Amino acid sequence: MKNIPLCICLLLLVLQSCKSKEDETIAIKALLEKESATWRSGDIAAHAACWQVQPYSRILVSAGNGEVYDVPPENMIKASEGMGKGGSSRNSNYKWAIHGNTGWVSHSELSTSATGLQTNSFEIRFVEKIKGSWKLVGQSIHILKQ
Repeated sequence: MKNIPLCICLLLLVLQSCKSKEDETIAIKALLEKESATWRSGDIAAHAACWQVQPYSRILVSAGNGEVYDVPPENMIKASEGMGKGGSSRNSNYKWAIHGNTGWVSHSELSTSATGLQTNSFEIRFVEKIKGSWKLVGQSIHILKQ
């Protein structure tokens, strides 16, 4: 009988930790969708707010033709080629690994250009919680052959 309050407290702690992780995945997913939308709309300030360039930040893109690009992370916080050309994207198949204030997320992305051209990619995004908000600190994009 004395163990019932202890069991209830433990159960509440477990439930709270599950809820916290769910809240974090919702926040990170919102960040990723905002980052995609602001890139396509050309909203430089809102796009930059999604990123925190760190000394170890890296952005690698493997194109469908076999070429690999090492994109300067600073391009994510200033206007750069390819930004603001319209279109849309849809992310799916999220897989998460969140450990405290750091994590990574992999997902599939279907991008549709303003002219209707579609591109499929697999993406791995690296995130950190900085001053209470999740920020992208790096990514690896693998565009599938058309």
